[in-house]
Parts: sequence; C-alpha cells; structure tokens
Amino acid sequence: MVRAVGNGPPGLISALRSDEMRCDVAISSTSSVVIVGAGQAGCQAATSLRQAGFEGSITLINGEPGLPYQRPPLSKGYLLGKIEANKLLLRQEHWYPKQRVDLLSDRVVSIDRISHEVHLAGGAALPYDHLILATGSRNRALPVPGAELDGVIGMRTRADADELSGRVHAGVEVVVVGAGFIGLEFAAVASALGASVHVLELTDRPMARAVSAATSQFFRQAHENWGVRFDFGVGVVGINGEAGRAESVTTSDGRHVPAGLVVYGIGVVPETAVAELAGLEVENGIRVDARLLTSDPDISAIGDAVSFPSEHAEGRLIRLESVQNAADQARHVAARLMGAPAAVTAGYESLPWFWSDQGDLKLQIAGLADAADDTVELAFEDPRQHTVLRYRADRLVAVETVNRAGDHALARRILVQTASPTPAEASAADFDLKTWHEAHGLVATG
Repeated sequence: MVRAVGNGPPGLISALRSDEMRCDVAISSTSSVVIVGAGQAGCQAATSLRQAGFEGSITLINGEPGLPYQRPPLSKGYLLGKIEANKLLLRQEHWYPKQRVDLLSDRVVSIDRISHEVHLAGGAALPYDHLILATGSRNRALPVPGAELDGVIGMRTRADADELSGRVHAGVEVVVVGAGFIGLEFAAVASALGASVHVLELTDRPMARAVSAATSQFFRQAHENWGVRFDFGVGVVGINGEAGRAESVTTSDGRHVPAGLVVYGIGVVPETAVAELAGLEVENGIRVDARLLTSDPDISAIGDAVSFPSEHAEGRLIRLESVQNAADQARHVAARLMGAPAAVTAGYESLPWFWSDQGDLKLQIAGLADAADDTVELAFEDPRQHTVLRYRADRLVAVETVNRAGDHALARRILVQTASPTPAEASAADFDLKTWHEAHGLVATG
C-alpha cells in the first residue's frame, strides 16, 4: 500500500515560502466543495472540513457502488474472513446525511474550470467553489496473452477480494506475480489457507523498491518457512488456459508453472485522466505545490494520484501510495481551506510512514530511503523481531521495523528532530532506540 516514486529537480519546495502562501486560498462558510474520489483521502477531506466547522455544501463522488471502504484489509483480514464487510466501511451509512455530505455513486467525465462545474457520466453537472481531486490509482494491467482468462485477478477492490475468497482454498495452485506489498500480503493469506503458492518477481528480492536488502531477506525467509516458493529475476510472458480458465503460467525463462489461480500486483497507475483533460499539470501524477494546490488555484489534489514536493525527499517531487499520506494530505487541505494559520503559511510536511501485515509479521516503515542508503541492522533475541536503520551521508532517513511497534513510534519522533543516532552509535552491541531517545532528554512512550 506503500510506494514512494520520486522525480524532479531538488529545491522545488524552497521555491514556495510562507510569503507566497497567501490566505486567498481559503473558502467561505457558504462555499460549495466537491470531492472527486471517496477513498481514504476523499472521505478524510470531507470529515476534516466538517470537524473544522465548515458549514457549506460538500459533495463526495464515489466511483464505486455502495459506501466508501478501506482497501488495506482486503488482502489480509478481510480475505481471511476475520473482518466483516461492515467493518471495512470508512463511515457508516448514517454518517453522510448527519454530516450533510452528499454521497454520489457516479463517475466524473470532465471538469469545466471556467464555469466551475464537474460533469458526471450520469449527466449531472455539479457546481463548485473549490474542487478536491482524490482520484487515487488503478492496478497496472498484466500485459501478457491470457490475462483475460478466468482465474487471473488483480487485487485492488472489494469485488476482487470477494472473488478471491471463493477461489483460495487448500490444494489450489496459486501463482502470485509481483513480490511487492500486495503480492506478499496475499501470498501469506493464501499459504495460511492451505494453497500452494509460487511467487514470481522480476527484481532480485522481495519488496526491492521499498525496503532494504536485510528486510527483504527477513521476509523471504519468513514466507519460505510458510511454504511459499519464490523465483526472482523471472517474469511472466503468457498465461495458458483451458475452456477459458487459467491453468498455467509461462515464465520468461521458458517454464510452465501450474496455476489454477493467478494473482498479480505489479504496481499501480495514478488516475490522472480527468485532470489531464481539464488541462491541469501532470507529472507522475497530478502535480501540486507545497500547499497541495494544482496549477488551478481553485483545485486541490490529494492522495495516491498526486506528485508533490517533499522535504523528506530533499525537495523532489514524489508520489506516495499510503493511507497515512492520503489522510494527512486531506487534513492539510481542509485546514488550509478553513484558513488555519499553520496550514496557510506552511506547506505539507508530514513524515511518511507505511505498514504491511504479512502473516504474523507487521512491517512498519518511517521516513523515505533510497536503494543506495547505508543500513544498520539491530539484533534481537526474538527471531520474529527486526529493525533496520537507514542512513544517507550519516543522517538517519528511515527506519524499518518488524513486530517492534515501540521502535516505529520512536523512529517517527526521531526523524522529525534535528538530532538522530549516528551509524557508529547504532552499530554498538547494546544500542537501543528507547535508551538513545531518553538519553537525549526525550521521554519515550508507546
């Protein structure tokens, strides 16, 4: 659920300072706000506006039928049957009328920036004073022959999870294409349900784009202990079927791997089509400034579809796929629209953090690291616990933890401070994040 994709020249964030962050981006109590997208970002924007006292109209456009829901549990607790559908909902049905949020299930086809209207597939035209784009992302398609066969599924929506729940059972042969977060979360669930799981990954290790080599190895070993098989440096060139159903996968090295079910997670694509059609600037997502404003001052954009300048990436434009980023950006935009001084005079600066639940292991990441960053791995007696500190030029930039919630909480505090443990300190045999934190005059909690 998490990926950071960066590009653009450094120093972008420095181009927008407080003297340029004017109060004229705020809205009045009678304004109308339309939010496109009812995922984590869109729902949080509506919630935060009402919590901040906004009295104007809010229309929330949901591109899926039914009530808005959380996606992260789909590949974990929901698929295992531990979380009921009702518990997935971001808000219960009664919340929307009570908070005077008009929830529409429809699809936006265009934005008229001159007349300030959003046009829906159903024919309606919705006026807005301020528009918030929270359009999210979609699965990257599996571009091989046979991808249309029955039994080939990309894990993204509740409908996908519902279809998979009836197909994953003891004895079924499952091929997972992609060893990222979603692929491994599903692999852990399928293995726990008794399926035979074979993961194919083009790179040389699990979650290679997101975590250090040490953390990759930790999870590879855990999955293999659960019975999952891996092939690295191997892609899929075709899916073979009989009577319209998948039966095997042809790999890039010429093998045929049995597969009654093929689940792929090879990344996502930001939903930018409506923004592009409206003439908004797009660069690896809908491009926004440090205030999360698009190239149109009456349109903000938040969540997975947005590329923004981040101080935590040395000012580069990045795009984050995480619940935390979606929710925090929504809160920032709501505060800025309501004229909150801190949001008006400063850009979005929240520390990125992520998580992934795989079997009985909770991976948590705080901060942003690059592949070339140095690492210090901490040792624990419990083999189910793991912490890696990642350094860039001797500066702590990210911390990866497994089943170490306290370390994760401390890392999030340390990473927003000017001081952090040096690589030499962290390499000491008796080093402990809590002890270091307290020794520097800060009381650790959590």
